[in-house]
Amino acid sequence: MARPKNQGARRGALIDAAGRAIAERGMAGLRIKDIAAEAGVSAGSVLYYYPELDDLVLAVHQDAVERYLTQRQAETETPGGDPVARMRAALASGLPQGPEDAVHRLLFELHGLADRSAGHAALMGSLFAREVALYSMLLEIGVVAGAFTLTTTVADAARNLVALEDGYGLHIVARNPVVDRATALGLLTAHARAVTGCPEL
Repeated sequence: MARPKNQGARRGALIDAAGRAIAERGMAGLRIKDIAAEAGVSAGSVLYYYPELDDLVLAVHQDAVERYLTQRQAETETPGGDPVARMRAALASGLPQGPEDAVHRLLFELHGLADRSAGHAALMGSLFAREVALYSMLLEIGVVAGAFTLTTTVADAARNLVALEDGYGLHIVARNPVVDRATALGLLTAHARAVTGCPEL
């Protein structure tokens, strides 16, 4: 049987469909037929490209990390390069829009596999490190521009910002009634204001 020429597109479509299925249903009990239904193809078509469900789920995780980071980086490239505006954009981009935010729901579901899979653990660690690098860059730019006067090291400030947004993000998607997006963004911004010594934040 001849292999289709558009394998990359087919794989991409299956990754998208699997991501939607995971975001909607969660990882518990996820089946090939759920992904096939989401993609509008047969289960055999899914198995043709991904004989092992674990390989497809890992591909979904990798794709989700790259898309999320690309979006965050784009959102911090504000016109004029003002360091305060860029930091505000970064703070806003790291939190879910609400409990139904598909991207964050997907990432939290997939990060939950890290304790049982070296591949998922590596992706979770890579995302954290790259988000820390993004915040570190923005903090350093702010210091050089004279907008920020840090009360701690760049590395510690960046790690704490990522950890806080992850923590608040989890409560948002878990529908904690006392932590909605507006509340979380206010608290995260207040912390950033304190560690940067920047009242304009």
